Amino acid sequence: MSPNTRSGGQATLLLVDDEPVNLQVLRHTLQDQYRLLFARDGVRALELAASEQPDMVLLDVMMPGMTGHEVCRAMRATPGIAHIPVIFVTALADNRSEAAGFEAGGVDYITKPISPPIVRARVRTHLSLVRVEELLHTRLQIVQRLGLAAEYKDNETGMHVLRMSHYSQILALAAGYSEREAEDLLHAAPMHDIGKIGIPDAILRKNGKLDPHEWDVMRSHVEIGARIIGEHQHGVLHTAQQVTLTHHEKWDGSGYPNGLKGEEIPLAGRIVAIADVFDALTSERPYKNAWPVEKALDLLREQAGQHFDPTLVELFLANLPAILAVRERFPEEKAAPLPAEAMAG
Repeated sequence: MSPNTRSGGQATLLLVDDEPVNLQVLRHTLQDQYRLLFARDGVRALELAASEQPDMVLLDVMMPGMTGHEVCRAMRATPGIAHIPVIFVTALADNRSEAAGFEAGGVDYITKPISPPIVRARVRTHLSLVRVEELLHTRLQIVQRLGLAAEYKDNETGMHVLRMSHYSQILALAAGYSEREAEDLLHAAPMHDIGKIGIPDAILRKNGKLDPHEWDVMRSHVEIGARIIGEHQHGVLHTAQQVTLTHHEKWDGSGYPNGLKGEEIPLAGRIVAIADVFDALTSERPYKNAWPVEKALDLLREQAGQHFDPTLVELFLANLPAILAVRERFPEEKAAPLPAEAMAG
């Protein structure tokens, strides 16, 4: 959204029409609620969109030079302004013209002569949708950055959480998740070890074997992580808490923290357990060499029905080409954890 809106001021609208009378009607309709910018041709509209970053554009279709459809397509192809919603305001009222407006990238279509209450309602609705989308994006960025924060405490890398989250998405789709549910898991999986933030460095980074007390402290990271994320009814954070609390449970009931068995373990936790272990085994760490892929797959087969859900192991093996494509796409790097922007699906 525009700097005005983010700082609490009025939303900014760019009104584009080659007829001054039409701009005047829109000005009277909207001036009491919004900051208004005006353009009478497509070139000027694109210049103002880039320099002023309006929250929305109300755009005529039939204009000399660039048509409204051409302006909208140019906006969609231009980084920095591609996200700005466009409402077409035009005398063209047939279905074909309306469809052409949506194909060009418009979000709505208002016919002339305009009804001021309808224009105000449509603008208000679409600005609300933009605000919701911005809030969801911000929440997702916070989730991703929290997930990466744990990597600064551990010996893992940002590439590990990136690969295992994509493995999790692939396996989730194979297990019957919807596209939306699998995307939620993609973004939740990096949170699986967030609780390690609460583990003392002397234990987390110890080179030798942990003693029983130290091991108890280490295992507490799953409960610490669940408390950090908190209780949520649905969405990414709900999935993240499930994953954080249950990705060390085992199919045969020998895992922790609650000794859950079989399908008592949430499906998201069972998926992430496989993705996490496979990537950890096949990645080089300061304390170990990377296992060959086939050796890691042999372990998954061996532990099917013990550590891992046997059905999910079969699905993982069936989707191995996609898994290996992710591994090739995101090779290991000897560097700081990956920036959160790279976590997008």
